Parts: sequence; structure tokens; C-alpha cells
Amino acid sequence: MQQQDNKHRVAVVVGGAMGIGADICQRLGAAGYTVIVADRDVDAAKTRVEELGAAGLRAEAQQIDAADAASVAQAFEEIDGRHARCDVLVNCAGIAKVFPFLEFPLDNFVATLNVNVVGTLLCAQHAARLMVKHRWGRIVNLASVAGQRAVGTGRTAYGTSKGAVIALTRQMAVELAEHGITANTVSPGPVDTPMTRTLHTDQFRKEYTHAIPMDRYGSTAEVAAAVMYFVGGEAGYTTGVDLAVDGGFLAAGARKLA
Repeated sequence: MQQQDNKHRVAVVVGGAMGIGADICQRLGAAGYTVIVADRDVDAAKTRVEELGAAGLRAEAQQIDAADAASVAQAFEEIDGRHARCDVLVNCAGIAKVFPFLEFPLDNFVATLNVNVVGTLLCAQHAARLMVKHRWGRIVNLASVAGQRAVGTGRTAYGTSKGAVIALTRQMAVELAEHGITANTVSPGPVDTPMTRTLHTDQFRKEYTHAIPMDRYGSTAEVAAAVMYFVGGEAGYTTGVDLAVDGGFLAAGARKLA
């Protein structure tokens, strides 16, 4: 197995303070990276950094609002100033609200695309500019099975945004390959996170689980493991790929939410 020395490398996890992002931060730290826990909620990011530090891992907090171009530019300028590099970028920041299609509010649709799609673009652009200097980099964007298949009702903005993230990442993969940078997406199915606990009613959770061959929600650790494959040294020839971590949900396309 190819070994990878990460002690001088820096990994930025946008939306890293909670949920899937927090688990990814832990795994990257354990793999030897200096982890930048970048989040709009800087207090939550600092708390996560304290937890990582208590485990003997190197981590720093960075405030960032992925939907704000000026905030993203400032965040990466500060990271560049402290480290002069960004070797790994994982885009986890995302928002979602549920409304019926006929009443879906335009302001929420635009806000969701700004965070989930525009934020992914902005962070990837800034990170890639630092990666180009070292001719090596890994970009992993969190998409969703909702970007490939309509999941229930009410997810007009979220599903649209995640489909766009998959398409955006493929474009990144094509244009960044010559610089030694890979770009891939991980598409979780239903995962037990603070966001899904808020969005998924007990009835929806029951119906969703019924549509999953493995008959359960996934864990943040299982998603983080998929991210770590794309980050690893042996994935250098894997780019433009979407990996579903969904318990067989997409494979069982004929199953419907009951």
C-alpha cells in the first residue's frame, strides 16, 4: 500500500464544525494533516478544534461564510498567510429547507444555491489556486443522492443544488487535472445528522428507511471514510467521480418512498 506523509500538509474542511464535516476533520487530523475547521459558526469551529487538540491532533478554526465571496477570499488569504498552502479541500457546508414545489419561495431557492453551489465554486477556486503552486491537491465536494434522484417532496432547492454540485465537480476535474489536482463528489443517502434530525419527520424517516435496501440511515463515519479514499495517495487517478454512500438507495431505483 502506498504510504502518504501528511505532516506538512493542510486540509480545509468548509462546514467542518458539526455533522459529517466534524467527522471528516477528525479523520484528516488522525491522518496527519493540519486541519482547518472552517465554518460560519466560528464558536462551534473553535469547540471542534479544542476537541481535536485534546486528541493530540493539529487543528485551527477559521470563520468563513461560503455564500459570501468576500468572506471566502479573506478566509483563504488568511490560510495562505499562515501556511502558504492548501492540499485538501472538503466542501461540506450546506443548507436545506422543505417547501411544496408550487409554493417554494424564491428567496430560499436562491439562498440554497448560493451556499451549496456558489459556495462550493468559490472555495474550490481559492483552494485550487494554492494547490496549483505545489502541483498536487484533492478536492472533495459533498453532494447527495437528492442530486440524482428526487427524494420525496419539498426538496426543489436542495436536490437542484446537489445536482449542480456533481456537474460543477466534473468540470473542475477536467480543468484541474493538468495541475495534479483531483475533484470528486461523495453523495450521501440519508445520514443521521443534526440537519436530517430537523428536516426528517418520524413518518418521513420511516418511509425513507423502507426505500433503502440496508434498512437504516447511514452514519457520519461511513461518509467520512468515503471522503478519505478520495483524499488518499492511491486515488491520484480517480477524478470526476461521484461515490454514493446510500445503503443501496440509488441501486434500488424501483423502490419508492412508501
